[in-house]
Amino acid sequence: MSEQDILWIKAAAIRAVKTMAQTAVALIGTNAAGITGVDWVGVASGAILAGIVSLLTSVATGLPEVSADASH
Repeated sequence: MSEQDILWIKAAAIRAVKTMAQTAVALIGTNAAGITGVDWVGVASGAILAGIVSLLTSVATGLPEVSADASH
């Protein structure tokens, strides 16, 4: 595996985790019943789905932070 591939995987993973965290915060915030009324399974499944979509988007469109001519 090339250094460029490793950089891409790291950048895509970081982006996916950030997307998952943002989605979880948004889904938790939509529950007005308080922390005990949060549908944690729903939050987790929504966050995981968002992470998968983020990875697929990275595959489809690329990552601007990892350009083809990056040299490290």
